[in-house]
Amino acid sequence: MKKIVILTGAGISAESGIKTFRDADGLWEGHDIMEVASPIGWNKNKKLVLNFYNQRRKQLLKVKPNKAHKALVLLEKYFEVQIITQNVDDLHERAGSSNILHLHGELLKVRSSKNKNLIYSWKKDLNIGNLCEENTQLRPHIVWFGEAVPLLQNAIEMVKAADILIVIGTSMQVYPAASLVHYTKPLIPIYFINPNEVLNKYQNLNIINISKKATFGVPKLVNQLIE
Repeated sequence: MKKIVILTGAGISAESGIKTFRDADGLWEGHDIMEVASPIGWNKNKKLVLNFYNQRRKQLLKVKPNKAHKALVLLEKYFEVQIITQNVDDLHERAGSSNILHLHGELLKVRSSKNKNLIYSWKKDLNIGNLCEENTQLRPHIVWFGEAVPLLQNAIEMVKAADILIVIGTSMQVYPAASLVHYTKPLIPIYFINPNEVLNKYQNLNIINISKKATFGVPKLVNQLIE
């Protein structure tokens, strides 16, 4: 059975109503990224950071998987499928996909601010004073700018084993995630589904560009691969 690895970015979730942070003004919901998504921001103003993610969590619980998320589930009947997502939402899980690696963490989980192995499921607000079992403050289970990406090596090994790579809804601007395409086996097909051109730096790869939004491009490609 062929192995398909799928790398998803903000574009696939944006069509479900989840706002992305890479807007023209560089702000995320009115905040500078480093204020709410970095260790420096956390140390400077924990309350601000917690409130920011509380709002993101509430928003996530109101939205649903879209046609792109659901179409990917169909591939599991015909291929061995592994999803690597840069997104911190759970829309792939809710759509029904089985194998998902969250490269940048998960919004519906929190962890100890001291012991990274103490991770808890969390759907309500997270506040100052919410402690882990070791009595240290809980923080969002998110990989912030300036932090190591602990699951990166796992993702690299998955990409190395792929017979087909599908890249959906990502600008390929966020590293180290954007480097994953360079670990593919020679000449395997790499499908880029994104309305914007992102291919200039990948001239030596076997790129098939689908210049569509995820909800149009993903079902089209899935049907093509199944047929």
